[in-house]
Amino acid sequence: MQDKAKRYSNIKYTLTIVEVVYSLLLLGLFLISGFSQELSVWISKHFLSYLAVPLYLAIISFAYYLLNFPLNIYQSHILEHKFSLSTQSLRSWFEDQLKVSLLSYLVSLILVSVFYLILRYSPGRWWLVVSIFWVLFNIILAKVIPVVVVPLFFKYQKLSDENLRERIMRLASKMKIKILDCFQIDFSKKTLKANAAFLGVGNTRRVILADTLIDKYSYDEIEVILAHEFAHYQLKHLLKLVVINSLMTLGTFYLIYKSSGYFLNLFGFVSLSELAALPVVFIYFIIFGIITQPLQAFISRSFERSADSLALESTGLKDAFISTMNKLGEQNLADKSPHPLIKFFFFDHPPINERIEEAKKF
Repeated sequence: MQDKAKRYSNIKYTLTIVEVVYSLLLLGLFLISGFSQELSVWISKHFLSYLAVPLYLAIISFAYYLLNFPLNIYQSHILEHKFSLSTQSLRSWFEDQLKVSLLSYLVSLILVSVFYLILRYSPGRWWLVVSIFWVLFNIILAKVIPVVVVPLFFKYQKLSDENLRERIMRLASKMKIKILDCFQIDFSKKTLKANAAFLGVGNTRRVILADTLIDKYSYDEIEVILAHEFAHYQLKHLLKLVVINSLMTLGTFYLIYKSSGYFLNLFGFVSLSELAALPVVFIYFIIFGIITQPLQAFISRSFERSADSLALESTGLKDAFISTMNKLGEQNLADKSPHPLIKFFFFDHPPINERIEEAKKF
C-alpha cells in the first residue's frame, strides 16, 4: 500500500511542477507572441469599453483551459481512476469542471475589474488599496463557501446520526466553539477519499463530514479529527493565516508596483493599466507563490502540529488519533514518509509518520 502511495504521490508532485512551469510558459507565450496585445486591440475596436475586461478575461481563460486540458483531465480524473481513488463518471467530471470554471471566472472578473478601477483612480497607492480589497473579498468568500459553493458540488444535508451529532456538539462546547450545526455530504459519489472540515465565518460556521469518513471511522476517530479542526480555531490559526496571506498579497502587489516597469517595457507595454499587460500580473503571482511556498508550508506545518497537540490534550484519544492517521494515510494514498526536500516544498501538514510519533509521546 505504501509503495502504491509513493507512486501516486510522486506523480502528483511531478504534475504540480509541470503545471506551474507550463502555466508560466503559456503566459509568456501570450505576451511574446503578441496575442494578448492583438486581442486587447480587437476588443477595443469592436466592443464598448465596459465590456473590455469581461471579454478579454473570458477569451484568455478559455484559451488557457483548452491548452491546459490534457494535463487537467489526466491530473484530476484519469490519475484518480488509475489509482482507484475516484468513483466519478466522465460526465460528472465535466459538469464539475464547468461549475469550477464559471465560479473561477466570476471571482477573477470581480478581482481584475476592481484592480483596473483602483489603478485608474488611485495610481500612486493602488497596490495598497487593491491589497485591502482582495483581503476583504477573500474573507467574504470564506463566509459564503459553505452556504453557496459546497452545495453546487455535493448533496448537502444535516448529519443523520444523532448520536454522532450530539457528540460533536459537546466537543464544540467543551472547546468553546460556536457552530451552526453538523452536516454530511455525499463524497462517495465522486471519490473514495475521506475528509472533514470546519468551514464558515460567523453565523455560517459549520462542521462538514464526508460520508466516506462517517462510514469507515469510529466515533472516537471522528471526534479527534474534529478536535484538530476546532483547535485551529481556538489557537486563532485562521486569523493568523488571514494576516499572513494579507501580507503576502500586499508584498506581491508592492513588488509589482516597484518593479513591473522593466517587464512591461520588455513586452512592449507602457503602463500596467493596459489590459494586454494582465498576464504580467499573473506571472508575478505565480513566481511570488513559488518563492514563498516553502515558508508558507513551514508555517502551516507548525500550525498543524499545534492543532494535533491541542486535539490530543482536549480528547485524550491517543489511540484513536494514531488509528485515524493510519486509516487516512491508506484511504487517501498519502506519502507517509516523504523525502525531506519533498516535505520542504509540498507538505503543508507534517507527514503522517511524524504525526503518529508525536502522538505516541502523549
